[in-house]
Amino acid sequence: MIGKIKKFITEVVVELKKVSWSTKKELIDATWIVLISSALLGVYIGATDFVLSKFLAVIVR
Repeated sequence: MIGKIKKFITEVVVELKKVSWSTKKELIDATWIVLISSALLGVYIGATDFVLSKFLAVIVR
């Protein structure tokens, strides 16, 4: 059992050495893209919800 665990950990370390890690600048740039995209999507969904709710309020009356 201990041998299997050691083999697993060794294989994990080998695989992690193959990973292409992002640079700090790439990580910061990607974070900004996600934040801005999320904000824009939130504004779009909020505006759409507002317009549709007003439209439905007019129809229901």
